[in-house]
Amino acid sequence: MDSPSRGRILVVDDDEQLASLLTLVLEGEHYTVSVAHDAAGAVGQVRRGDVDLVVLDISLGADDGRLVLGEIRALGDLPVIFISGKADTADRVLGLRLGADDYLAKPFSPVELVARVESVLRRVGRATGAAGSHGQPEVGLRIDERTREVAVDGKPVELTAKEFDLLAFLARSPRQVFSRGQLLEQVWASRSDWQDEATVTEHVRRVRHKVEKDPEHPRWIVTVRGIGYRFEP
Repeated sequence: MDSPSRGRILVVDDDEQLASLLTLVLEGEHYTVSVAHDAAGAVGQVRRGDVDLVVLDISLGADDGRLVLGEIRALGDLPVIFISGKADTADRVLGLRLGADDYLAKPFSPVELVARVESVLRRVGRATGAAGSHGQPEVGLRIDERTREVAVDGKPVELTAKEFDLLAFLARSPRQVFSRGQLLEQVWASRSDWQDEATVTEHVRRVRHKVEKDPEHPRWIVTVRGIGYRFEP
C-alpha cells in the first residue's frame, strides 16, 4: 500500500537534470512533485491551486526567479524556498526580504533540502503531519514569517519582535547548532565583543516559557551543552 502524500511540491528550475534529481529526492520522502522549467509554467501551476510549496531557482535562464516570486506572492501566501548558486549573506538576506520563506545555496545535500521543506511546511501549517489519537493532524508549533505570528497547538503566542526573530532564525535551519556569538551576529547584528552573550540566553529562556509546554525540558529549542542552541523540528 502506498504511503499518503506529505504535501505537493512544485520544483521550478530550467536545469532539467537538477529538477529531476530534486524530484527523485522529494518523491523518496513521499511528497507529490510537479516540475516547471520557466516562469509561465510555474505561475500556471500555482494558479491551478494544487501546490503546497514551491522550490524556486533564482536563475531561470531568460526568466528571473525573483520576478516569479513576485507573481506567486500576488496570487497568495504560498510558501517559497529559493535555491541559488550564490551563497553570500547579502544574497540570502535579499531573497528573504523579497518574500522567500527560506534560501538554500548550491551545492546542498538532499537531506538539507528535505529538512528545509519540512521546516517551512510546518511553520506555515501546510504539512500533513502525523495524525493524533482522534485522527486529526497534530498542530504543534506554527511560525508564519509573513504575518510574524506564532501559535502552539492552534493558540496564538505573543512574542516581542526580537523573540520572534530569534525563533524564526533557528527554525529556518532545523538541527543546525548556533553558538550564542553566531546568534548575536545573525539576529542582533552585533558581536560578542560589543554585546553580552547573556542577551541570547535570556531571550531563549523567554521564548521557551512562551512556546514550550515544559520549558525546563524543551521540545523545540534545544541546548547543545558547551556550544549553543538548535531548533529540533
